[in-house]
Amino acid sequence: MKTYLFVFSCLLGSVFAVSAQEVKFEEYDLDNGMHVILHQDNTAPVVTTSVMYHVGAKDENPERTGFAHFFEHLLFEGTVNIPKGEWFTIVTSNGGSNNANTTDDRTYYYEVFPSNNVELGLWMESERLLHPVINQDGVDTQNEVVKEEKRLRVDNSPYGKFLENVKLHMFKKHPYKGTTIGKMEHLDAATLEEFQAFNKKYYVPNNATLVIAGDIDVPAVKKMIEDYFGPIPRGEDIVRDFPKEDPITETIRAKAYDANIQIPAIMAAYRTSSFKDRDSYVLDMVSTYLSDGKTSKLYKKLVDDKKIALQAGAINLSQEDYGIYILFGLPLGDTSLDTLVEEMDEEIEKLKSELISERDYQKIQNKFENDFVSSNSSVEGIANSLARYHMLYGDTNLINNQIDIYRSITREEIKAVANKYLNADQRLLLEYLPESAQE
Repeated sequence: MKTYLFVFSCLLGSVFAVSAQEVKFEEYDLDNGMHVILHQDNTAPVVTTSVMYHVGAKDENPERTGFAHFFEHLLFEGTVNIPKGEWFTIVTSNGGSNNANTTDDRTYYYEVFPSNNVELGLWMESERLLHPVINQDGVDTQNEVVKEEKRLRVDNSPYGKFLENVKLHMFKKHPYKGTTIGKMEHLDAATLEEFQAFNKKYYVPNNATLVIAGDIDVPAVKKMIEDYFGPIPRGEDIVRDFPKEDPITETIRAKAYDANIQIPAIMAAYRTSSFKDRDSYVLDMVSTYLSDGKTSKLYKKLVDDKKIALQAGAINLSQEDYGIYILFGLPLGDTSLDTLVEEMDEEIEKLKSELISERDYQKIQNKFENDFVSSNSSVEGIANSLARYHMLYGDTNLINNQIDIYRSITREEIKAVANKYLNADQRLLLEYLPESAQE
């Protein structure tokens, strides 16, 4: 029976590999430097219009953190031709939906419309870029919105500040040491002129990637793009020269306290490479091996078998410049945090000294094949991927061939990368404790 199941899993992986359809696209630059990517899919009458800007939390003045995320909200306030508060009304009344999100590396806006409203989506995004209204009224309105979001998602959320505290200790020089949502006192202190200057610097066509994906007439859409975006003036070139971090050469030990928790947690965090680096792909596979699902190594060992943890896992949080690999555990009963660290380290040492089994290796490959197919299953997801791969990875065709990188990773490579990064003298050990423990 075991042999049969293993063969079946191999066949399943082959099915995923065969069923993945190539995503065809066309890309070019406007004269003002805006990069355009078009993906035609006429199977359903919907279209996604999206713009990704190469600006995130790392681009902020360290005394004015939170600007990138703030603009994610502020640029829905209105434009010269879209009255304040009407953005969402226009979208929904025309059968559409929209949203935006921000990371430390980029900001992304998108609309999903019936395909006969593609021009509306293009006009609205050109308005956001060319004619935003950035005034004190809008700043004050969104300041309260962002503060409420921070209270909800960070300040009053259990374990809401764990990543903030990990980054604080992992980065001493690079702006990744801050948080995407930023500090509210920085937003309170900012002048209207500072917000306007941020917009003028980063919200320019040569810092943006425009993607239109779905049921489109390509020649007609190209003309619309030229009409709406072509006249927008090019901005000044943006130069990034962030400081490099010194290597971590001994264990960093730290504590953080959270008023919203009763159960402590332990995090072991390792600084790693950019997501453009092959090692980051390998670490993705290590995370899947250790903590993807209830049969993964850490969960099965600590939660199911030994019953010493409520939860355990691993996260490969990789970004444009650096990554963080995090192991975490929440103890059960009287189990100490030191015991959880010892048990997690035991699994890491196995990775560093032994090859994972062929069965586990194939299971990981099948998971990545499945995820690859799923990621390209909607035009909304395809639009996001096309923008991201172009802007942050410098290779739009990763939407089709990134899976080949995962397929080429060997068991020996997994062992080697674990040895390269997951070492006790290269990590942070953070005890995340209830606030009552501080007393």
